[in-house]
Amino acid sequence: MKNIKLLVPALFFMLLGCRTSSDFSQVLEDLQENFDFGNLSTVIQISDSLNKIKGENKKVVHTADSMKQIAQRINIDFSLTEDQVVKQIEKLNGPVSSFEKSAWEKEGWLEFRIIDGEKKYFKRAASNLMLIKKFHEQKEKSQSETWKDPAMIFRLNHTGEVLKSSDSQNRPVVPVKMNISYTITVHPDVVPEGEKIRCWLPWPKEGLPRQKEIKLISTSVPEFLIAPDTATHSTIYMEAISKKGTPTVFQISFDYTSEAQHYNMPDIRILPYDKTSTNYLKYTSEQLPHICFTDKVKQLADSITGNDIDPASIVRKIYLWFKDNIPWAGALEYSIIPNIPEYVIQYKRGDCGMQTFLFMSMLRYKGIPVRWQSGWMMPPDNENLHDWSEVYFEGTGWIPVDVSYDLQNSENPLLKYFYLSGVDSYRLILNEGVSGPLHPEKHYMRSEPNDFQRGEVEWKGGNLYFDKWDYDMKIGYAK
Repeated sequence: MKNIKLLVPALFFMLLGCRTSSDFSQVLEDLQENFDFGNLSTVIQISDSLNKIKGENKKVVHTADSMKQIAQRINIDFSLTEDQVVKQIEKLNGPVSSFEKSAWEKEGWLEFRIIDGEKKYFKRAASNLMLIKKFHEQKEKSQSETWKDPAMIFRLNHTGEVLKSSDSQNRPVVPVKMNISYTITVHPDVVPEGEKIRCWLPWPKEGLPRQKEIKLISTSVPEFLIAPDTATHSTIYMEAISKKGTPTVFQISFDYTSEAQHYNMPDIRILPYDKTSTNYLKYTSEQLPHICFTDKVKQLADSITGNDIDPASIVRKIYLWFKDNIPWAGALEYSIIPNIPEYVIQYKRGDCGMQTFLFMSMLRYKGIPVRWQSGWMMPPDNENLHDWSEVYFEGTGWIPVDVSYDLQNSENPLLKYFYLSGVDSYRLILNEGVSGPLHPEKHYMRSEPNDFQRGEVEWKGGNLYFDKWDYDMKIGYAK
């Protein structure tokens, strides 16, 4: 293997001589090669060197800076040494042999990368290993332990209430009113004193049948901008000036009401699709990089569905394939994954968004319109970031499908398969789509380029990544 790292001492002087497009192409080629080999410190050095040269090609500098940011993000996610990850596993699982560890690595259950010549492990590798092991063990045994989980019991009781309240019109039911206090705190001195910090916080999407009565209660600054209803990502934008030695706090408080919705699949009307309609063409198309029709995605979809052409049947088969094959596991930051569907296929695991990207890719490839929806799951003491989708059936409309939520412990098939055609009341919807522009426009690469759930922060010197600030959500439930 070519040791690209050895080129670095002379690299700065080579960059000084760059004048032609072929020179710039060579720099980018070396940059990509270092990145692919895991020489991340070299990628960062190359980018820093380019920034020091006046009059440098802006496109090259931008590309190099983007790769530097991704390299830094990889270093944050893959931060554990071999000794550290073994200690974490032994704390959770007991003594670990080198044979077991090697087997887990070979299976992809224990995730690592070679970075600057050293094996480094994903910061959630140990806890993910336990989740993956448990998933495969439970395939052979009863799931009674999982079904005793208080969160699963709460979910089962709530969805039972939803079914009782639902009618033949499939209208939203069981309203839950919530008060949200959301805070982003930028760490002290990450931005020089006196500089403006720009911040986008989550704001509930308006004009949706399941989310209504949205009311802003307070903001930490008097001036703010709420994104238009047409925006892919619903945000509220604020600015503040950094003070030395002091954290910069952005805070909002709002009320809203969320409702559940469920469709009884055998009863819904499904007509042939109008394949010339704008709606059909948009929501059966690729949206690269993560809604894609690669050979692996197509082969998997075809292997699951066979010659089936019934839309409802195809959705059900693909949905149930996830239940049998893909355990939930903590995810890498999406910005460091080149192709999320192929990652899920390769590693056979994924969090809610990763599963949803693969689910949507397979459905769109099979000619079934599906769109992204995301924000937060909001049940008491169990709130978290969450992604799901909506599938379109001609003659009925958009139906919510949550591919990463488990089947429920019930003999009633409507309850057991509730999330195949329904969604609960405990949601905060922020996004209807991925990779849309923010309002106002963000100047630098986003911390999360695809979704918007935690927020985004930047200043004139660049993006502030997640390690530079904290977020906190407090939820109150109306009686």
